[in-house]
Amino acid sequence: QVLIWNLESGEPVKMIDCHSDVILCMSFNADGSLLATTCKDKRLRVVEPRSGRVLQEASCKNHRVNRVVFLGSTKRLLTTGVSRWNTRQIALWDQEDLSMPLIEEEIDGLSGLLFPFYDADTHMLYLAGKGDGNIRYYEIGSEKPYLSYLMEFRSPAPQKGLGVMPKHGLDVSACEVFRFYKLITLKGLIEPISMIVPRRSETYQEDIYPMTPGTEPALTPDEWLSGVNRDPILVSLKEGYKRNSKIVFKAPVREKKSVVVNGIDLLENVPPRTENELLRMFFRQQDEIRRLKDELSQKDIRIRQLQLELKNIRNIPKNN
Repeated sequence: QVLIWNLESGEPVKMIDCHSDVILCMSFNADGSLLATTCKDKRLRVVEPRSGRVLQEASCKNHRVNRVVFLGSTKRLLTTGVSRWNTRQIALWDQEDLSMPLIEEEIDGLSGLLFPFYDADTHMLYLAGKGDGNIRYYEIGSEKPYLSYLMEFRSPAPQKGLGVMPKHGLDVSACEVFRFYKLITLKGLIEPISMIVPRRSETYQEDIYPMTPGTEPALTPDEWLSGVNRDPILVSLKEGYKRNSKIVFKAPVREKKSVVVNGIDLLENVPPRTENELLRMFFRQQDEIRRLKDELSQKDIRIRQLQLELKNIRNIPKNN
């Protein structure tokens, strides 16, 4: 069963009872008018949540579904699951016709569950497998082949689960477009992983930060229950571009320690731990090298000017 709760009163207001087995995953569409579920009975369903009526249903024989996510307002669904050959697989569906998937793509032969995360602002799909150390990311298009593989983040530490930071909590000034919180049980810690677009411009990047859903609800519980549909209230992230804080924190002065290995102080030069940190360090070093080259060329010009002036002084007759 699926229970829908009124958070203001703390009471359930609807019960959806159309599943014959354990519900594995569920996802609302952008305006909350549709609910997609995957079930242990190998069926994918699109449900009208206010009435509990099943609008579309797919019997996934070749693609056993595990997880589902609505792809924003594109009227498409993406599911992750297992193929008939027990390989991990993703499938793209039209929410109005679940008779056949638009595309199916095999990922690999590992056994861990694939967790899908979709960013509607950048049309990016992130795939992270339970027990994997990598996160693949794709771009979702409106035309065939619909799915374009881009790159993947790699880490030696396997993840058991992942959490996501909402858009209004990202570091906009660093061009951060997505942030995961990776649960690493072997080390007993949670590691933040930032997806950053490598840009050198210091202005607000409007193309990667369009208007995005904020924290204010678009409907009251009574309006939603009465059948009203309304798109989320969008906000701009530009206000959080450079937050000027009036509070100034001064760290206490401590004794300077050093750990020197092969002539390098590791405390002064901390090596990058992730691919994003390595990219940021690389671009900082490139900017520093470019600045030093400019300074060096300016000094060379100044040295030549001084040499010419000195030569002219030496050529002046002594009588003058």
